[in-house]
Amino acid sequence: MSMYGRDPWGGPLEICHPDSATDDDRSRNLDIDRGALSRPLDETQQSWLLAGPGDQGRKKKKYVDIGCLVVSRKLFVWTLGVLLAAAVFAGVVAGIAKAIPRRHRPPPPPDDYTVALHKALRFFNAQRSGKLPKHNNIPWRGNSGMKDGLSDPAVRRSQVGGYYDAGDAVKFNFPAAFSMTLLSWSVIEYSAKYDAVGELGHVRDIIKWGSDYFLKTFNSTADSIDRVIAQVGSAATSPGSTQPNDHYCWMRPEDIDYPRPVVECHACSDLAAEMAAALAAASIVFKDNKAYSQKLVHGATTLFQFARERRGRYSAGGSDAAKFYNSTSYWDEFVWGSSWMYLATGNSSYLTLATHPKLAKHAGAFWGGLDYGVFSWDNKLTGAQVLLSRLRLFLSPGYPYEEMLRTFHNQTSIIMCSYLPIFKSFNRTRGGLIQLNHGKPQPLQYVVNAAFLASVFSDYLEAVDTPGWYCGPHFYSIEVLRSFARTQIEYILGKNPLKMSYVVGFGNHYPKHVHHRGASIPKNGVHYGCKGGWKWRDTKKPNPNIIVGAMVAGPDPHDGFKDVRKNFNYTEATLAGNAGLVAALVALSGEGHGVDKNAMFSAVPSMFPLPPPPPAPWKP
Repeated sequence: MSMYGRDPWGGPLEICHPDSATDDDRSRNLDIDRGALSRPLDETQQSWLLAGPGDQGRKKKKYVDIGCLVVSRKLFVWTLGVLLAAAVFAGVVAGIAKAIPRRHRPPPPPDDYTVALHKALRFFNAQRSGKLPKHNNIPWRGNSGMKDGLSDPAVRRSQVGGYYDAGDAVKFNFPAAFSMTLLSWSVIEYSAKYDAVGELGHVRDIIKWGSDYFLKTFNSTADSIDRVIAQVGSAATSPGSTQPNDHYCWMRPEDIDYPRPVVECHACSDLAAEMAAALAAASIVFKDNKAYSQKLVHGATTLFQFARERRGRYSAGGSDAAKFYNSTSYWDEFVWGSSWMYLATGNSSYLTLATHPKLAKHAGAFWGGLDYGVFSWDNKLTGAQVLLSRLRLFLSPGYPYEEMLRTFHNQTSIIMCSYLPIFKSFNRTRGGLIQLNHGKPQPLQYVVNAAFLASVFSDYLEAVDTPGWYCGPHFYSIEVLRSFARTQIEYILGKNPLKMSYVVGFGNHYPKHVHHRGASIPKNGVHYGCKGGWKWRDTKKPNPNIIVGAMVAGPDPHDGFKDVRKNFNYTEATLAGNAGLVAALVALSGEGHGVDKNAMFSAVPSMFPLPPPPPAPWKP
């Protein structure tokens, strides 16, 4: 029995039992061994051959067998040492690198739209009425209007809070409600953008401040009501009258000591429907606060029912509102309000109303007109059409709503075409400002609203992978629409013939004599009475307080502008104007485009029946 292998001398190795080897085997093995001995030996083999029994073991220890490789022990030790040293060195270097403070590359500077957005939101802080929060951050403002409602013997309930409309201390609820609706719409669409620039919490606070006040203007816990507060304060300026009020007097709101009457309304469909829209839109903004959101929805439901049951215009009868914020119709508020009510509740009866052909006809959806396509505190139809086009583009509810939704979508496309300079639907100044109010004073509030609608509609198209829209036989890309919005906002921010920024505090050249009582009177501890503040109204010196973010009324049709405090047609800022500015700025800000497709429909149930549940698992 034998075992074969490879011996270290280069020849075959055969181990045999002594008693089993024959003479022929020994002879053959001897011949093989002689062949092996005739070969030259390497140094290792020679050392093993010449070394004694003790030396051979000692020599072998100079090599290390690591399985697939036999290497010199000295080389192995050196290699291992070098690797360990390298590891220690790398660890030390890494530790030092972590210990040294890094200089991160600064983020790119915010674009002009974002810078202006920060400022525009501050305007609402300056307009707050009531007990101001500690974080209001307007040092020249303080608590004011703390007796609103309570001092009126006909009301005797608190109307403290809300916002002053413009440069006076009147609280007009009709334009204020529109302002809050517009801000809520912008938050629902662009909450991620607000969050990215650190303004989401701020704009939500602004909306909540307005919503909390609206809940005080009627019995918000009731299911039905018979009256709504329309206005706090008086702006009557009859010739020769010296009766102290919010227009005759020039006082800081904090110093007002004259009576502030409250105006109630018992048949005001336009006001109630707009306030319902404001609360409904806010309920979507605050959907993360279930209790508060439900409170807003309940209030909105009560208001809209009141609007439908007690028909009438809130400004009828020659009131203050008729002079400053006259409502021409309530049908557009019905379309607008019912659209928001549907989005806030998911109740299909509101969508049925919003898409009713007769309602659309009364609102002017089919006949155009001089102000067709002009979105404002008075005319909500254009905004409602864009909002309902969103519903069609994203959810496509189909029958029985499709016919009217398609009509609204087509009308929206026509309106977007009218904004483009090639169609000449509206005049433009030499500097490029579109004249949506046909050359009348205070044009900018209409321009910013159009810029917002153009931006948000282009984002809707992009969200459904539609590159543009048709104006007759011609196709225009969504970038054309965004270009319109950008050029209009850039005009307002200073790219105009006067190089004038019409947003206070933006850039270096902006209005210094804003028509605003609080901004024009210094906070110096002196109480200036009704007429005592006239000297601050009439002085040619700049306002001592800068009302940052206020967008003034704007230039004339010839790009001219008079920075004169008493000329409110140039220098007065309003809630509605700044709400549109904020919405347009957030839509254009940032590098990316895009709306939140789903937030708007958080309360809307599935348009189609759910699929049946899967069958139960099969069991043998």
